[in-house]
Amino acid sequence: MDVKSAERRAENIKLLEEYRNGDESAVEKLMKNNFGLVAGAASSFGGRGVETEDLIQIGSIGMLKAIRTFDLSRGTAFSTYAVPLIIGEIRKYLRDDGLIKVSRLRKRDGACLLRERERFVSENMREPRIEELASACGMTVEDAALALEASSPVRSLSEPVNEDDATLECVIPGHDEGIERALDRIALSEALRGLPALWRKIVYLRYFRDLSQQQTADELGLSQVKISREEKKIFAKIREQLGQ
Repeated sequence: MDVKSAERRAENIKLLEEYRNGDESAVEKLMKNNFGLVAGAASSFGGRGVETEDLIQIGSIGMLKAIRTFDLSRGTAFSTYAVPLIIGEIRKYLRDDGLIKVSRLRKRDGACLLRERERFVSENMREPRIEELASACGMTVEDAALALEASSPVRSLSEPVNEDDATLECVIPGHDEGIERALDRIALSEALRGLPALWRKIVYLRYFRDLSQQQTADELGLSQVKISREEKKIFAKIREQLGQ
């Protein structure tokens, strides 16, 4: 573990202990010290129709939950514990409130247009033109088009889209997969920072420089057997840090 990471981890533990002992001011310090975790998670959800600043606010709720529920006896780094809670709050917000916010006025206009469509079809036995709907609801064609778009129903991912029974889930790009990888990198990066210096060197040589165990052993002046044993310990420690 490098000096900066060790100092940050020690500071987190100290503040968490102070909070457990009734010092509420420690919460604000913890939030400030770990702001980078929240900002990093929020930025991974860019392009979802929500401002990053708003996502940071939501992610901060997850950070607060982490502060209140972290078990000091676990031996896990606080940052590793906090990241999944931060991500969970952001995902819950996006899932519950939708990826694109629709104003109340737009929703009201959409409801008017849909009611008018039902009435028109019932009376005229045909689908109305958008100009007719807009006129009936007292709005411009442009506003009517936007309101109808905003009022479009959510479609199921299992809905067939062609005669071959292909579904929306099959044809929509897996955007969340990229986010999952980014978030996994955040959590893994935090776990790696907590490893002893030798272990971090082994990880770097084996998985960043793609050296074999024997080449890594030669680089570090150790035996191949030693590298193999240390790798097993490294994997076990990382799994523990990630809660797996």
